[in-house]
Amino acid sequence: MLLIFPSIEIQKGECVHLVHGEPGSENMYSIDPVRMAVLWRGENAKTLHVVDLDGVREGTVRNTEILRKIVQAVDIPIQVGGGLRSFEDVRSVFELGAYRAVVRTAAIETPDLVEHVIHEYGSRRLAIGIEALNGKLLDAGKKELNISPVAFALEMKKLGVTRVLFSAVSPDKTRKILDTKAVEELARGSGLRITLQGGINDFQDLLKIQELEKLGVDSVVIGKPLYENRFPCQRLWRLNERGLKDMGPTRRD
Repeated sequence: MLLIFPSIEIQKGECVHLVHGEPGSENMYSIDPVRMAVLWRGENAKTLHVVDLDGVREGTVRNTEILRKIVQAVDIPIQVGGGLRSFEDVRSVFELGAYRAVVRTAAIETPDLVEHVIHEYGSRRLAIGIEALNGKLLDAGKKELNISPVAFALEMKKLGVTRVLFSAVSPDKTRKILDTKAVEELARGSGLRITLQGGINDFQDLLKIQELEKLGVDSVVIGKPLYENRFPCQRLWRLNERGLKDMGPTRRD
């Protein structure tokens, strides 16, 4: 069974996406990332993927206090990405309580960082972000590099990496798409565990990815489609939440 990571993207202290509730509940769903984390936990999420978009833009972690509050608010592992370009950045999110860090730009530019993190924290605490188009690895500026996702993943594997966060990008480089062929090639070619990000729009897409689980594709990160209630069970959740005062369980009072 695929593990689903609801994605919380933080920009200027707020969630980029807002849940589309049932009519009459428009004011119920907060732009507060901490409350959003509690909502997803209340809907039985087993883990969360949190992205510091300000950190992506500035090249260093920016929303540290919000990340701390999210970790404190829920009793599930938190995976964090965005602006992790130094060992100090990675260490800081671990000190906040994050379970796993996602490194992308730094893995391409300073692979020694990958080795350092794994040496200090172990391979389970790190995932390498890979974006691809036309069989080529993309850098942070969406430029196609002269290396395939499989070849890059194998380089990372030599450093001790065991998991990648993979995204295929549309030809115009504006959005993530579902490219099952590219996912399968990466899984077969690298032998790594793969979390797929982007392109999952509905339940049928989940079923397609489920077929690749035997190859090591064991989880998916889903953002906007979850917020837009595109999955069958979500209407029931929204109806149930209309009568709740507390949006879900928390680890601490």
